Amino acid sequence: MWSDKASGVRSDRPGLAGALKACRRGDVLVVWRLDRLARSTAELLKIADQLQARGVVLRSLTESIDTGGAVGRLVFTVISAMAEFERNLISERTKAGMAAARAKGHRGGRPAKLTDRQLGMAERLLADPVTTGQQVADQFGVHRGTLYRALADYRRRRELKS
Repeated sequence: MWSDKASGVRSDRPGLAGALKACRRGDVLVVWRLDRLARSTAELLKIADQLQARGVVLRSLTESIDTGGAVGRLVFTVISAMAEFERNLISERTKAGMAAARAKGHRGGRPAKLTDRQLGMAERLLADPVTTGQQVADQFGVHRGTLYRALADYRRRRELKS
C-alpha cells in the first residue's frame, strides 16, 4: 500500500512513483478517487495509458471504474475530464472571491499585531533617545523585531500615501 501526504497537484509524489513502479502485468492498481491520482485529464490519461501498456488495470473505488474494458475506459476519460473541470471552477471561484474581498479592503493572512495608531505612538516614544526599542516592544506586548518590521511597513505605507 502506498500513500502520499501531498496534494495530487504536486508532481513529486514518492508514494505514487513507488506504486506505479511496483505494478506488474496482471496487477490491479486501486485508487480511492481518480482526482487523487492526478490533477489533470492529460496526466491521468498518461498514467492510465502507461498502466494499460504494461497490462495493469486501474480501478477507482469511489467512482466504481475499471479500465479493463472499453466502457470503463470511456467512463474513466469522461469522469477525469469532469474532475479537472470541477477543480478549475473551484479555483476560479476562489480567486474571484479573494479579489472581491480585496476590493472591499479585506486582506488575507494573520491580523496585524500593531495598529497604525499604536505604530504612531511607538514612533513618538522612540523619538525620545532614552527609550529603547525593547521597552516600546514590551509596552505593546510584541517582540522587538516585530515592532521594527511593523514600523518599516507603516513608514512605507505612509510614504506611498503622500
